[in-house]
Amino acid sequence: MEALFTSLSPVELVKKTCHRLGIKLGERILAVSISRRTLQFFRGGVLVKSYVISTSKRPPSNVKNSLGTPRGLHEIAERIGAGQPPGMVFKSRVSTGYHFSEMLAREPNNDNLITSRILWLRGLEAGVNQGGDVDTYHRYVYIHGTNHDEKIGEPLSAGCVLMRNLEIVELYEEVRHGDHVWIGD
Repeated sequence: MEALFTSLSPVELVKKTCHRLGIKLGERILAVSISRRTLQFFRGGVLVKSYVISTSKRPPSNVKNSLGTPRGLHEIAERIGAGQPPGMVFKSRVSTGYHFSEMLAREPNNDNLITSRILWLRGLEAGVNQGGDVDTYHRYVYIHGTNHDEKIGEPLSAGCVLMRNLEIVELYEEVRHGDHVWIGD
């Protein structure tokens, strides 16, 4: 697998991978750099916005139960949370009806919450991040908000890409089902 930031731009890496896989390149691309802890949003090949993010506390990995952030080309398989207020907690992709501050009061030991919006990822590379023991979708890997906005930029998750609550709400409004997501070192 190629590194995210080689001499090729993230957009060029996605184009090259889509061509190799016979996938039509979409208008919108998200490019996640695990080492730089950034998510870049491109539209029509032009950088629209860059966000500071958090990824896994563990090394990157595509393997089931590794708790590492998976690499490679993905797509947004599902968008969850439209209309919910920022900070809303989700369990099993369903709104609990509670803001994370209320949830922590109810369940103080539940410290790493999924909040605001969920972009559920599906791997597009068979044997890399799709199928068998390397299936991103069946690992329930998301881009989502967190109850730890102040820690964004630090390794924090169990494999997901974490964003500040207001930023994931903003990004959610810009992306669509099927948009490509490149995750690299």
